[in-house]
Amino acid sequence: MGSFSIWHWLIVLVVVLLLFGRGKIPELMGDVAKGIKSFKKGMTDEDTTTADKGVDGKTVEHKSDEVR
Repeated sequence: MGSFSIWHWLIVLVVVLLLFGRGKIPELMGDVAKGIKSFKKGMTDEDTTTADKGVDGKTVEHKSDEVR
């Protein structure tokens, strides 16, 4: 009950192949890879943009008017 037999995995594989077809799975994986590359490029572009602006990362402390 806890693990699946080889027959379960074969049935799942057949259903996936029927739904997506042979050509769709590589296309889907290629799109996922392009998305990951684009995300990484965007993250590095963001880091270089903040470094170019001269942002030094100082924090501003808020002083409240509340009396204790």
